[in-house]
Formats: sequence, structure tokens, C-alpha cells
Amino acid sequence: MNQFIDSHIHLYDPEYDADLGEVISRAKAEGVSRCILPAIDSGTHDKMVNLAKLHPGFAFPSIGLHPTSVKSDWEKELSLVFDNIDKNKFHAIGEIGIDGYWSKEFLNEQSFVFEKQIELAVQKGLAVIIHSRDATEEVFKVLEKTGHLGLSGVFHAFSGSFETYRRLSGMGNFMFGIGGVITFKNASLAKVAAKMDLKEIILETDGPWLTPAPFRGKRNEPSYISLIAEKLAEIKGCSIEEVAATTTKNAEKLFNI
Repeated sequence: MNQFIDSHIHLYDPEYDADLGEVISRAKAEGVSRCILPAIDSGTHDKMVNLAKLHPGFAFPSIGLHPTSVKSDWEKELSLVFDNIDKNKFHAIGEIGIDGYWSKEFLNEQSFVFEKQIELAVQKGLAVIIHSRDATEEVFKVLEKTGHLGLSGVFHAFSGSFETYRRLSGMGNFMFGIGGVITFKNASLAKVAAKMDLKEIILETDGPWLTPAPFRGKRNEPSYISLIAEKLAEIKGCSIEEVAATTTKNAEKLFNI
């Protein structure tokens, strides 16, 4: 059986509370052997860490402050990241970044918080999970400031143009997270992914959101990684075995799992 890693799944989301055991069983049945849990903020931190402790070897936690949680209390939220970084074994700093879609009120604070978490990641030798939505140039500005630090990470839910991919690829040791969007009808990501290097791709669901076809509109879960892998193999003109082996190796190295 092909082995996969879901590099971005919010298993601690309330959407999974009623049947988490079944979700994990289905994931393992489809070859998903490990999952990376991205952090959001103080409201989900304890639940995420406890879930990872209940499923050792399967769920691997991250720590970080999500850009949409950067609000008036951002200093308090950011301090949680710095205060807890050494209290558990974390495998990434994220998801972090800049989001101009939901609100532009705290964009300057988002950039500052993003930069400080990048510096922390480099200090701790951890990869970053980058969230970028309607803020491409703002993200570039921060990465240009921190590019000399030797950063590694992943651009989560990547859906940019090929030119953006090329530009980001040259800014550090970065992977690109490909998820359910690649299965959507007429998705521009498919054409971009066809020209991307498989050695720079990791697979993700971003569950419970961004469910791949043919289940679009329903709750997403790790077992659907195989659908994403099948579509990527079709686009790349290679076998699903190659997609599974390469993306798994990529995620293992990036997250040290």
C-alpha cells in the first residue's frame, strides 16, 4: 500500500469531535500513516497538543499564531508561542503568515508577528508553515527581510501562478502544499502543478475544509489524500506510487518525522 503524510490537517477542529476515531481509522486504511497538526492560537493549543499525545506516531503538533488571530490582543497570543515552544516537541512553527482576505485592520501587526515567528523557527531549527491569502507582496517583503536566515518551510494551500511559484522557490528551502483545490473543475492550479517539481511538493487536506472532488462541499478528512495524489499523478504523467513516495519523503525531511 502507498504511504502518505497529510501535512496539514486540523484534526482538533470540532467537526471531528463526534467520530475522530473513525476518521483516523479511515486515514490509516488509505495509507495515511502520519499527520501534521498546524496551530491556530491559544483557543486551540491545548486541544491540539492533547490530541497529538493521544495518537503518538500518527499526529505531530506544530505551534504558532495564525494571521487571522492577530488582533488587538496579538502580543498576549504571540507570547504563548514563545512561552510554550520548549514545553512539548513541536515539528513546525505554523501556520503563520499574512491574510488580507478576512480583514486588513492588523496587516502591519501580522507582518511583525510573521517575522518574529520566522526568527523563532530558525532559532529552534524548525520549518515554518506559511499561510498567504490576498497578501502575496506583503509575504514577499517579510521573506526578503528574513531570507538570509536560512529558512525552510512550506507554502500551505499553494494556489498561485507559476511565476509566483518560481519566485517563492528561489527564496529559500521551501515546499508547496497541494490539496483538494487541484481536483476542482477548471482549477488553474492544475496547470501550474504540471510544471512544478515533484521534489518540492507535499500533500495536504487542510481538513475540515477544501474537500477534494467528488466530495466537495462535505467535510474533508485525511483519507482523501489519496484522491489528491491520484489527481497530481494524472497531471504530472507519473504513477501514484511515485507521488506517494516522493511527497512522503519530502514531508519526512521537512518536519523531521
